[in-house]
Amino acid sequence: MAATTHTVTNQAPPLVEYDVFTADRALSESVERHVAPGLAGEVREELSWLGRTAGSARVQEWGVQANENPPKLRTHDRYGHRIDEVEYHPAWHRLLDEAVAAGLTDAWGRPGGHVRRAAGFLVWTQAEAGHGCPLSMTHAAVPALRTDPELAAEWEPRLTSHVYEEGLREPSLKAGALFGMGMTEKQGGSDVRAGTTSAQPLAGEGEYLLTGHKWFCSAPMSDGFLVLAQAPGGLSCFLVPRVLADGTRNVFRIQRLKDKLGNRSNASGEVEFDGTWARLVGEEGRGVRTIIEMVAATRLDCVVGSAALMRQSVAQATHHAAYRGAFGSKLIDKPLMRNVLADLALESEAATTLAMRLAAAYDSDTEQDRAFLRLAVPAAKYWVTKRCTPVAAEALECLGGNGYVEESGMPRLLREAPLNSIWEGSGNVQALDVLRALQREPQALDAFLTEIGRARGADHRLDGAIKDLLTELADLEGLEARARRVAERMALVLQGSLLVRWAPPEVADAFCASRLGGDWGAAFGTLPHSLGLASVVERARAVA
Repeated sequence: MAATTHTVTNQAPPLVEYDVFTADRALSESVERHVAPGLAGEVREELSWLGRTAGSARVQEWGVQANENPPKLRTHDRYGHRIDEVEYHPAWHRLLDEAVAAGLTDAWGRPGGHVRRAAGFLVWTQAEAGHGCPLSMTHAAVPALRTDPELAAEWEPRLTSHVYEEGLREPSLKAGALFGMGMTEKQGGSDVRAGTTSAQPLAGEGEYLLTGHKWFCSAPMSDGFLVLAQAPGGLSCFLVPRVLADGTRNVFRIQRLKDKLGNRSNASGEVEFDGTWARLVGEEGRGVRTIIEMVAATRLDCVVGSAALMRQSVAQATHHAAYRGAFGSKLIDKPLMRNVLADLALESEAATTLAMRLAAAYDSDTEQDRAFLRLAVPAAKYWVTKRCTPVAAEALECLGGNGYVEESGMPRLLREAPLNSIWEGSGNVQALDVLRALQREPQALDAFLTEIGRARGADHRLDGAIKDLLTELADLEGLEARARRVAERMALVLQGSLLVRWAPPEVADAFCASRLGGDWGAAFGTLPHSLGLASVVERARAVA
């Protein structure tokens, strides 16, 4: 018999068994906008299927299991042989299997590939973010490999395959493969040219032996890695396979796994190369130029991944508020809570809309969009990833003490939130990259101004922000010290212009009033009370 003192009431049901894609109106509308009409039905169907899978209780449990059972390093087998393997919980492999089958490493060769893949990545990351690391690197390795047609012909079909095969085997025997990346070293960090790993050429064309270390190497059980090393001709890019063509293991010594704040399901290791066989990718001395397209693609995934974490944070907060009663009515109907939720929803929609516009630019592949990406990607990476942590923290607070408990899932979102701001170049690196593009590539600024100019005249606060940005860019004094300010303003103006063009009027109005017009406080929940906040919140709800 149930205890009469313990009847549970006024608790929100779990947000489960829902379509993560269809419930996200900002995302689904972006896909409709950027995908060719003849392809829209097919893409909508595949993303809705992925959304239902991501929102299922089964997959959500996989995410919990993968994080509660982090990977373990096995340096030796029981007989003392060096094996350098990482063991993952079965849930990790199930998540990767579903993700690869959904095409989350396949963007470069199919119609609308980047939009459908970015949308899928945004959906699937909400189930579990850690395994997005190998998915992102595998996807992003393709353009770097294409600098060598022979390597691309060998590896690209495996990287874009919809088949996931776990375990280390001879690459030619696997129907699908995953890639990682090794750039940073202890003494250099983001200054990759300070790396000391050496590459000695062998007699075979393009073959080298590497000696050195990498301080961060994510997903070390991947089948291959793109790494930077110092060759006789300077810093160069190399492909390092875990298993060689004859089936023997390459020298790839995993010294330890990082004990990270979040991203617990994903192994990040320190690795040593000692006579490790590698194949040159691109030309000697042009390693950064060769790998830069991979870096740009993974930076875009940082934007998409942060948008996903923000979206899930907002979905959980609005869901909770719709069911939780306090002081005579539901939380979602309280004016102050509605202000907080609407503010969070604006941040989330702006991030999603921007991420999908960048993905669409990759699909168009025009000179104009390529130039636009050169400036927009680092600006977006700087700003969107920075906004993720405060959004996750405020959304957690919307659940009160319930949100601080692990079972709510909110602590995992909060621990994951800072990651994308650090990976692939932290905030200062992105801001300085924006300055580099402004100074060296005038066509990038022209493309950026053309993009934001498409909304000119539609909102006076946006027009004022564009004018202020142009004034900021014209002032060359102390530019490096102002790099973060410039990147922030560029990202906000770009977000505002996209929302003015495409979002509902109440969303664009609230964004421009707060982010561009200055009618905003220092914390979420300080929007002007006269705005149409109820409809903003209702739009953001995820209804199971």
